[in-house]
Amino acid sequence: MSHTYLGDGLGGDFPVEASTLVFYDLVFAADITGLWDNDGMKALMIQGTTSDAGKSTLTAGLCRVLFRKGVRVAPFKPQNMALNSAVTIDGGEIGRAQAVQAEACGLEPHSDMNPVLLKPTSDQGAQIIIQGQVRFNLEAGAYHDYKTTAMAAVMDSWQRLTVQYDCLIVEGAGSPAEINLRKGDIANMGFAEAADVPVLLVADIERGGVFAHIVGTLALLSESERQRIVGFVINRFRGDIALLQPGLDWLEQETGKPVVGVLPYLHGLHLEAEDAVPCNVAVENSGDKLRVIVPVMPRLANHTDFDALRLHPQVDFRFVRIGEAIPVADLIVLPGSKNVRADLDFLLAQEWKPALLQHLRYGGKLIGLCGGFQMLGRVLHDPLGLEGEAGSNPGLGLFDMETTLAPHKQLRKVSGKLAFADAVVNGYEIHMGISTGAALQNPALFLENGPEGAITADGKVLGTYLHGLFDHPEACAALLSWAGLNDPEASFDYSKVREAGFDRLADALEAHLDWGKLNALLL
Repeated sequence: MSHTYLGDGLGGDFPVEASTLVFYDLVFAADITGLWDNDGMKALMIQGTTSDAGKSTLTAGLCRVLFRKGVRVAPFKPQNMALNSAVTIDGGEIGRAQAVQAEACGLEPHSDMNPVLLKPTSDQGAQIIIQGQVRFNLEAGAYHDYKTTAMAAVMDSWQRLTVQYDCLIVEGAGSPAEINLRKGDIANMGFAEAADVPVLLVADIERGGVFAHIVGTLALLSESERQRIVGFVINRFRGDIALLQPGLDWLEQETGKPVVGVLPYLHGLHLEAEDAVPCNVAVENSGDKLRVIVPVMPRLANHTDFDALRLHPQVDFRFVRIGEAIPVADLIVLPGSKNVRADLDFLLAQEWKPALLQHLRYGGKLIGLCGGFQMLGRVLHDPLGLEGEAGSNPGLGLFDMETTLAPHKQLRKVSGKLAFADAVVNGYEIHMGISTGAALQNPALFLENGPEGAITADGKVLGTYLHGLFDHPEACAALLSWAGLNDPEASFDYSKVREAGFDRLADALEAHLDWGKLNALLL
């Protein structure tokens, strides 16, 4: 496939189809819809009345339903803003939610499934990732101007996927009714109009005001956008559906559009979160469970690393948030971060350093993952100002090493074994730091590409760049044993929990959606 290169004027070039650029100019020169020829390929876009309405969940569920029917289906999200990300089969980086949705389709994730990923580095700035590769950091205003260029990459990825799959399930972002963001929109109706795909609007009844959310969203759309919505899904309902029926009848009469389904609140359903840190689940610890805590830092990244621990029957897991007392624990894990120096400053201000040192003196264990690993060294350098103002910060000093941030981001899937146990590990690396020092001569892991990470001579502190450290049953059991758990269950398999979640969700969608209406759109 031939490509041309479009200079973005802001320090990076990326490949796009020449035909895509022509099409893109047409779409944004006038309000023209229906130009994109999907050539028989089916597509449906899931948009929400609010953030966390259920877009990611509904997308994943539809993907699994179609996969079980033998349809060649794939997920797509034009633009995602999230600190949870995943490495793709083509060596790129996309939002974690799209990697999960790809798994629901029985696919390896690919960069085209989420061509624009924004990873916030501050309240007003973000790292811009286009088709899986880092381009630069931009402030919010500058990115708004850059969206015209980003849209070309979106349509380039979309075009490739349309010729590979029978059906694409597209996820929007936030709400299409954010009127301050509608100009140049590439995430919701701007994309739906350009690609000429129908839209299913999902609303969360758990929040209250579900009918106002739906009708208000329609009121803020243009006429062509309203026509594009083919129906509504109401999510997280609990109670007697008969009591809701008068509202559903009114909604259909008022809008002229069908309610395609009312989805029940699925208690205990596990799907990896797109971005928000999950709430702690109250558990009764009889003393037999391993106590594990993780600090919630302002730029915490890839907290899905801990899902295997949160769901493990022998672990009492807690996220510790700003202002909360630091509880006694057997294991503390410092998580990944999108702004390591700033998050280290945060930990120091929250008095985590003396708490960590006391924890180690009393026999506790400590793990640093990715950015958390970097914090455990002597010094953190950012000479180019990649994550803020250029400079250096002293680390926690628990490893004899220092880390320098560099423009190239390491993106790769890896596997190997723990250095201290005959246990398989599988995971991925996503980091911009290069660590050096004597601590690395005592590695924590042996991967196929060589030794990795570090573990202290006394065996109390372990650090690694590997995300997904706890996901493999062998690694999880060995690490819990290392941390002090007696007889960890080697049979606990997190991958089976994920698969069960997909199938439970798909069962609910098959039971509660109107497939007479959906089959015409999807099959």
